Amino acid sequence: MRFAEKVAVVTGAAQGIGEAYAKALAAQDAAVVVADLNVDAGEAVAKQIEADGGRAIFVRTDVSDPESANAMAQAAVQAFGGIDLLVNNAAIYGEMAFDLLVTVDWDYYRRFMSVNMDGALVVTRACYPHMQARGGGAIVNQSSTAAWLYSGFYGLAKVGINGLTQQLAHELGGMRIRVNAIAPGPTDTAATRTQAGDAAHDIVRNSLAIKRMGQPEDMVGACLYLLSDDASWVTGQILAVDGGQVFRS
Repeated sequence: MRFAEKVAVVTGAAQGIGEAYAKALAAQDAAVVVADLNVDAGEAVAKQIEADGGRAIFVRTDVSDPESANAMAQAAVQAFGGIDLLVNNAAIYGEMAFDLLVTVDWDYYRRFMSVNMDGALVVTRACYPHMQARGGGAIVNQSSTAAWLYSGFYGLAKVGINGLTQQLAHELGGMRIRVNAIAPGPTDTAATRTQAGDAAHDIVRNSLAIKRMGQPEDMVGACLYLLSDDASWVTGQILAVDGGQVFRS
C-alpha cells in the first residue's frame, strides 16, 4: 500500500483515464478526491470506491475557475486533513471541436485553453500550499503525444502542459513537491471513440509500434510510479505511454 495515509486529488476523475487513476490510488489506500464537473458520474465513482473498501469524496470542480479549485482543495482538507498528491487530468476532449488555429472561434479557443492548459496551473495553485504544509508531495499532469504531433489547438495545449510541468518542477522543488507528466498515446476511451471513430484503426496500424489501442489501465502504472516515493528523484519529466507512437532523441 504505497499511498497509505496519503490524500490524492484527481481532476476529471468521473470517467476514462481519470477514473482509472482515482480507483487505482484508492486501491493502494489513498483517500481520493474525485474532482469533476459531471456530478452524476463523479458521485458514482466515489461511491464505487467506497463500496470497494476505499475512501473517497466527490467535489464538483471547474478547473478553469480559481474559486472552484480553491473550494475543492478546502473540501479535501476538511474531509481528509490535507493534500499530498495531485493528478491534473481534467480536459475538454470528448466533445472538442475540430478547427484550425487561424479560424477557431476565439471565445471557444479561450475556454478550451482555460481548461486544457490553464486548468492544471489553477488547480496546482489551489493545492500546493496544502501539500507544502504536509512536507511535500507529487503532482502528475496529463499531457498527450499530441504535443509532438500536428494536433491543432489540442496539441498546443499539451505543449503548454509540458512546459508548465517543467517550470513548476523548479518552482515547487524547494518545497519537496515533484511535478511530472504522462503523455498517453491513442487510448480506447469513450472520448477517443467519439473523436477518432474508425480512423483509430489507421492510427494503430500506421503509427504504433505495439499494434493495439491503449487502455486507461495502461496509464495507471506510470501514474502511480511518478506519484510514489519510487520516483523520489524524478521531476520535470514527461513520460510517454503510447505504444511507441513517438520517438524523441
